[in-house]
Amino acid sequence: MALIAIEEHWNLPALTSAVKALPEDYGDPSVLFDEMGDNLERLHDIGDARIAAMDAQGVDLQILSLTPPGTHPLEPTRARALSERANDVAAEAVSRHPARLRAFSTLPMADPKAAVAELERAAGLGFVGTMVYGRTGETPLDDPRYDDLFAAAAALRQPIFIHPQIPSRPTRLAAYSGFDPMTDLALATFGWGWHVEAAVAALRLIVRGTFDRHPDLQLVLGHWGELLLFWTDRVDGLSRIAGLERKVSDYIRSNFHITSSGMLNPTLLRHALDVTTPDRLLFSTDYPFQRPVREGIEQFLTAFPADDREKFTAGNACALFGISLTTK
Repeated sequence: MALIAIEEHWNLPALTSAVKALPEDYGDPSVLFDEMGDNLERLHDIGDARIAAMDAQGVDLQILSLTPPGTHPLEPTRARALSERANDVAAEAVSRHPARLRAFSTLPMADPKAAVAELERAAGLGFVGTMVYGRTGETPLDDPRYDDLFAAAAALRQPIFIHPQIPSRPTRLAAYSGFDPMTDLALATFGWGWHVEAAVAALRLIVRGTFDRHPDLQLVLGHWGELLLFWTDRVDGLSRIAGLERKVSDYIRSNFHITSSGMLNPTLLRHALDVTTPDRLLFSTDYPFQRPVREGIEQFLTAFPADDREKFTAGNACALFGISLTTK
């Protein structure tokens, strides 16, 4: 049974340096997590050592995605240059390991027109989708200036992965501060804030009517839906108020795919299957921040209904991203 992992991170040192050089109000302190343990060494490698780690886990193919925050905090000129550079590096890695790697593109969201152009260029290079974040500066992803990007993604069949990002500095100060610095950061990121940010970004896109305008657009959310799957009873009430054509939960079932992000918890799987369908679920490990071992992965897969297990491990990813698996 083939296994495709779709949220597997790498890092471009020049981009990390550019983010670290930003003023505090514009930077992203979550880059500190890249330097914990041997994360940085693993993030920098998109070659033989990564393939060896995949072999150890039993992963046949990874979809590479640049680690947060991408180029979103940068001003347009730097964002354009570093997005192009990151995509060229990722494309070259895929060309070296075509049976083992694919990639999501990085887009210069500070320049919406350039983001569309880079999405088109990356699609031509063989990228299978793109990864974005819910906010660029103070501009939310659902802002009308990005509607051309969603139209292009739908036309090109390029799914958009909305990855969590750190809340804005005012939000962090108001809701996630008052402890020691590392606890503040953890609470604002992997402990809670990241996931709320991604859920709000996805929900705003629905409420904005994005999927009424672009019914073929497909999005991906990690971490079992970033809390959104657990609140459908409440968010469905937004549909009538916002004048949507369908219930919020209907858009989740028809326009969103959900990944495990290394959270191999059968309870979360069962709930996801109650909210959406087996052909909407995707496997991922969130490498290298989560590193489930082969035995743990195999044990988790036994919790998946046998008739649909191969959809989760590879079939759904192949269908969504247009992947044809080849022999190693």
